[in-house]
Amino acid sequence: MSSLDLVVRGGTVVDGTGAAPRVADVAVADGVVVEVGKVAGRGRREIHADGAIVAPGFVDAHTHYDGQAVWDDRLQPSSWHGVTTVVTGNCGVGFAPVLPQHRDLLIELMEGVEDIPGTALYEGITWEWTSFDDYLSALERRPRDLDLATQVPHAALRFYAMGERAAAFEQASPDEIELMARLARDAVLSGALGFSTSRTLAHKTKAGAVTPVYGTAEQELTAIAAAIGGTGRGVLQLITDFPDVAEDMALLRGMASASGRPVTVSLFQTRERPELYRQILDELSAANADGLRLTGQVACRGIGALMGLHCPVHPLVANPVWLAMSHLPVPEQARRMSDPLVRQEILAAQTDAKRPDLIGGMRIDRFEWMFPLGELTPDYEPKASESLAAQAAATGRDPLDLAYDILISDDGQGFIHQPFANYAYGSLDAAREMMVHPNTVPGLGDGGAHVASICDSSFPTTLLQHWVRDRDHDRLDLAYVVQQQARDTARSVGLLDRGVLLPGYRADINVIDLDGLRLHCPRMAYDLPAGGKRLLQRADGYLHTFVAGVQTYQDGESTGALPGRVVRGPQAARGTDRSGGSHG
Repeated sequence: MSSLDLVVRGGTVVDGTGAAPRVADVAVADGVVVEVGKVAGRGRREIHADGAIVAPGFVDAHTHYDGQAVWDDRLQPSSWHGVTTVVTGNCGVGFAPVLPQHRDLLIELMEGVEDIPGTALYEGITWEWTSFDDYLSALERRPRDLDLATQVPHAALRFYAMGERAAAFEQASPDEIELMARLARDAVLSGALGFSTSRTLAHKTKAGAVTPVYGTAEQELTAIAAAIGGTGRGVLQLITDFPDVAEDMALLRGMASASGRPVTVSLFQTRERPELYRQILDELSAANADGLRLTGQVACRGIGALMGLHCPVHPLVANPVWLAMSHLPVPEQARRMSDPLVRQEILAAQTDAKRPDLIGGMRIDRFEWMFPLGELTPDYEPKASESLAAQAAATGRDPLDLAYDILISDDGQGFIHQPFANYAYGSLDAAREMMVHPNTVPGLGDGGAHVASICDSSFPTTLLQHWVRDRDHDRLDLAYVVQQQARDTARSVGLLDRGVLLPGYRADINVIDLDGLRLHCPRMAYDLPAGGKRLLQRADGYLHTFVAGVQTYQDGESTGALPGRVVRGPQAARGTDRSGGSHG
């Protein structure tokens, strides 16, 4: 009997090291790659991959599946896009450690910061834990379609140590700081990949208050960082607005120095300060030249919200006539709105009033920032001439009239896309500049978050479809993109056992028809607990996805296999990466 469980034959192997693609076989045994080249032995299962790309499974280091992972064994949409490992617990929000009296505070914070329906969280979260270790144990009781790792969130530590005083934005006492530091250390020792926090005004509670970790004293953050550093493991993740670059960089450097651990920070181009990202890139370079490990997490396309009749935000969201029918099913809304008389009534009633519950950064009246997403294949790099404002000027129509057409199209499934980051100059050139910088990795897809407004967990597919294959200029090299989304993202969080197709590494494998790769437009599903809604986005072209040598998806459909596990802590590689040496 063959000792090989799987052989993927004849594909173009892009192994994740940055090496040039080559035609080769990939052999797997016991969940590990054992041979890459001309494999003589036969596998219990053989996949013929002639003409297809064979790549490592993708690692998404920035997701928010903290709640969904409790109730769901399929972490879609990420697992539809070649992702075989996700990292949750980002941006300082999550659900452990927690005292019973603080559970509602964590749910309300997650609902506000990450736009996840509170009703779904209240019904879906089982609260089988107090400590972070118990939280990991609860996650381990559910098999899933990919591997899951998580970080200990700052907000949970603050509520645990300070109670309601954390929500009142008080500074922690020395004893409270000591308790948070000890809890963070214990979480990392029990299996957290690291610690995360937030310093952005965009992160607010359901009630509209700034996240309780905003403005935390440097003393508190460096104490937590030092405690984690004492374990000899773990990473630190942070998001900030960079209101004062020198101050924020001093904090990042201080956390890196106090811990001796890698630090990652979210980085994107904003409309308000469109050149700031370049200054941050320079600061990252300087910090790394000084021996610190600071990395920017960057997005591969514009970060923005989708506007539609089934979404929380769209240009008619404050319109009194539309509001009167907003309780109807979306197809019925679209049918009624198609009546010329109803249309005339709605457009005549349009108001400049703003809804107070709109998500941060969104405007319902800036049509120069709004673009049709596309009916079949979404266009994430439209030209300025394709904005609703530009189209209206060119055709002599009101831009609201054009928006109306999109909203009622496809039985109310049409989308307007409003990118609020990485699109200040009307192209993705800034995103490219950030992606190719030596001190950045892909991220910020936010899988599991902003579920009714944003659907960016398809970033890995955009990297391949748009940046490698379709962009009309400045395309990226296939080997580089795979290296970034597999090996480099894995290394950025201490997972050295994956992201590479070489002997000794985990057999997380994608077989991809690059020519046939195609993102679908997002669609709204109502499958969260309590009937909560979320955007889902599929893709064609992923022929086979394997997690630890077990096929989880074929042609985009689940096989039913659930080999994914909770990853406790950093993982050492057993193989040799020709570009980086042995990590045994």
